[in-house]
Amino acid sequence: MKIALSATGKNNTDMVDQRFGRAAFFVVYDTETDSFTAFDNEQNLNAAQGAGIQSAQNVVKTGAEVIITGHTGPKAFKVLEAAGVLIYLAPSVSLSEAIEKFKKGELTKIDNADVEGHWV
Repeated sequence: MKIALSATGKNNTDMVDQRFGRAAFFVVYDTETDSFTAFDNEQNLNAAQGAGIQSAQNVVKTGAEVIITGHTGPKAFKVLEAAGVLIYLAPSVSLSEAIEKFKKGELTKIDNADVEGHWV
């Protein structure tokens, strides 16, 4: 399974970015190979609009079945939900810690956006 995480950096020791659409990076963890791959999200950091939608589309393209993030707005939520990507919220912890919390069932799965659009 592939698990995407919104991230402040490229390494598994970096923190979960609390912003989804404007996260600095997305890091995809592959449970089968126990490996991490980072994807730059720079094009959406300063986007005037559409950052959540574009970020969600990019996550879907990675093949991730799960996204772990701090918060998700309504437009990004709709794209992820339509693609069948499950959304889990994580506090500001390292990516490795978030993965461990996910494996232990300690993260909250959301069924709706948890912030308004353009949340900063």
